[in-house]
Amino acid sequence: MIKIAIYGKGGIGKSTTTSNLTAALIDRGYKVMQIGCDPKADSTKNLLEGKKIKTVLDTIKEKGERAQLDELVVEGFNGALCVEAGGPTPGIGCAGRGIITAFERLEKLKAYEVYQPDIVIYDVLGDVVCGGFAMPLRGGYADYVLIVSSGEMMALYAADNISTAIKNFSNRGYAKLAGIILNARNVENEDEIVNKAASEMNTSVIKKIPRDGTVQKAEVQGKTVIQAFPDSEMAAHYQDLAREVLEVVNHEL
Repeated sequence: MIKIAIYGKGGIGKSTTTSNLTAALIDRGYKVMQIGCDPKADSTKNLLEGKKIKTVLDTIKEKGERAQLDELVVEGFNGALCVEAGGPTPGIGCAGRGIITAFERLEKLKAYEVYQPDIVIYDVLGDVVCGGFAMPLRGGYADYVLIVSSGEMMALYAADNISTAIKNFSNRGYAKLAGIILNARNVENEDEIVNKAASEMNTSVIKKIPRDGTVQKAEVQGKTVIQAFPDSEMAAHYQDLAREVLEVVNHEL
């Protein structure tokens, strides 16, 4: 089982990229579990016909120790295993703590042993890399980290913070930075800017995802591009992304 954490600034298209990557990996025959680690709890909705599922945190609040594994893991497109960690009521409690609680409950219920995914993907908010949001890095959960960024200043600032956090944990044998996914925003000289930033982080851009209206058309349907428009140029880009990711982790699969 390979565990990949995907980080990026809020609003950068990280969850869209992640869910399309999940769908593309499943297309290639892999069993994939996607775990949303954002209080918005919308990471997996495009794998579930646009529906938001009950979060691990909300289920625990409602049922406590009676919460069952099949209430926390919902099957979506082509068997995608979907989980949303959730978070507290806005302004009350720590969102990062919600992630930690969710991870602990999934482990207690032996989610990975029961479902036996080939690949687990954590979709993590990357504006702040502290507390529970750093859990995939520091807890030894993820083997690899991918950062979604554009050429915009704040996206690159967040990417640099994430890269620094990874370096701080590198001597403990935790997750390794596998590369940057450029989710293009058509910023002037975007390729050059992001490639330069990647070089400064001692990594590289593994795939550029162009800006294209097909993504929004698919999301209106509550679907990934892979599901809604499988023969489109954008679906081919996400398939290429899956291939690039597999090249990074293939020696361990």
